[in-house]
Amino acid sequence: MNPLEAHLITTGLGPVYDGIGHLVLSPEDLVPVLALGLFVGLRGDTIARKSLLALPLAWTAAGLVGGFVNESISFPVSSVTFLVLGLLIATDLALPSTLIIVLAVLIGGLQGCLDGMAMRPPGGGALGVIGSVVTATVILAITSGFVVSLKAPWTRIVVRVIGSWIAATGLLLLGWWLKRG
Repeated sequence: MNPLEAHLITTGLGPVYDGIGHLVLSPEDLVPVLALGLFVGLRGDTIARKSLLALPLAWTAAGLVGGFVNESISFPVSSVTFLVLGLLIATDLALPSTLIIVLAVLIGGLQGCLDGMAMRPPGGGALGVIGSVVTATVILAITSGFVVSLKAPWTRIVVRVIGSWIAATGLLLLGWWLKRG
């Protein structure tokens, strides 16, 4: 069995809903969007707004390209994404705004390509990618907006602790991948 066929992405409601369901029910797709929202939220509203434009554009372009890719990826993209984003959140690293936007584009490109590969016809195709892009954009907007709105100093610590858990999960997934290989 091809690894891309190892999970169900059809809801029976149509390709757009298949894309929505795929994103919401796949932790390897959902956690990077949530983590990016936490990180850009820590950086402030201007960066959050810019990433809200960068992520869906990159996700859409890469998702449409991914629909034409017939290869599977054996590298643990999700675990590295969890680890990097989790460490950025946990350390509350103040990166230049340009680098943060590049990060949003990279995350969108990686996740979009993986989604496009998973939803290649006869699955959701381009409409499935659109469903996942819209859902990722809404999740990013809600998560980053929530973090930007936090005012009490201890709330930043809570967000950073969540980031450490995301990093720990990425490290655990990477360890499992290395042990398996």
